[in-house]
Amino acid sequence: TGKDKGKKRLEKLERIKNGQVQIVIGTHALIQEGVNFKKLGFSVIDEQHRFGVYQRMVFNYKGFRPSILVMSATPIPRTLTLAAYGDMDESRLTEKPLGRKLIKTSSLILKKEKQLIERIKNKLETSNNKFFWVCPLVEESQELDLKAATDRFNSLNKIFKNKVLLIHGQLSEKEKEINMEKFKNEDFRILVATTVIEVGIDIKAATTIIIEHAERFGLAQLHQLRGRVGRNNDESFCILLHKEHINETAKKRIEIMTETNDGFIIAEEDLKIRGPGEILGKKQSGLPTFNVADLSYDQDLLEDAKLYAENIINNDPGLTNKDNQSIKDLLYIQERDAAIKTLLAG
Repeated sequence: TGKDKGKKRLEKLERIKNGQVQIVIGTHALIQEGVNFKKLGFSVIDEQHRFGVYQRMVFNYKGFRPSILVMSATPIPRTLTLAAYGDMDESRLTEKPLGRKLIKTSSLILKKEKQLIERIKNKLETSNNKFFWVCPLVEESQELDLKAATDRFNSLNKIFKNKVLLIHGQLSEKEKEINMEKFKNEDFRILVATTVIEVGIDIKAATTIIIEHAERFGLAQLHQLRGRVGRNNDESFCILLHKEHINETAKKRIEIMTETNDGFIIAEEDLKIRGPGEILGKKQSGLPTFNVADLSYDQDLLEDAKLYAENIINNDPGLTNKDNQSIKDLLYIQERDAAIKTLLAG
């Protein structure tokens, strides 16, 4: 990880380089320059949506075209499109672990916040359950995100004295770990947090997550945050707090979240809302750059095009035949020859 420094880091890098270590587990630090593998054959990228296209592509250059497996509870729109029309196989794990219940998701306008706090008071008195309270994204600004979380922490701490903890991105890794351990093992009942808790948090006693200003979050992020609860066999809840007047897209996202717990349905709806991004390129969402096709309506046409392309690749992968020279020229003119490499990132 990025925390490995000095001699300890150099020792690890050397063992990876000379092949002494056969399995390496790490963070984004694995894709940095200076990390060299003796013979990289297989890369697993967990929480795929946290990596950009070029970040995932790095693994192709760390070894000789290793096999790549990308994993996510909410595949990004680009991945669904690649699976449907491009160069990617998919597997789906559709069942929850035995005994797990569906998370009940409801939406609530911010005006009714006082009633929600009364319900939390009641729950704290009658159970040992713990709560996550996630504060809003504020225009991608860590300072403003921190202010929103701090304000919420202060207001809840006045009501629930010594029962509330705060965690955010500007804490050091050590401070985050200490607060998470306190929340997990001590009598703190509410954790106020920014989106730093989106992945990798497993607190079995936490049965409710409140997402404040849910209208500011994307579908994939809402689903990932909801996954912080429902990790035991108790009934779990997700409450989406939002402004009274929100735009149609935000309304649609909140409706989808209250209707389903299925990450694949959510990903497919996300694809419709955000667009599939570029199959040949680095954009992971947005409208594709087709000149004559629309992914929503032309599935049959694109299937035919895919079969036609596969036939050419199987018979003439280097596009050396006279008949295929025009395709090669077209790829070059449109600068798609280099863009093809982005397919390999998943």
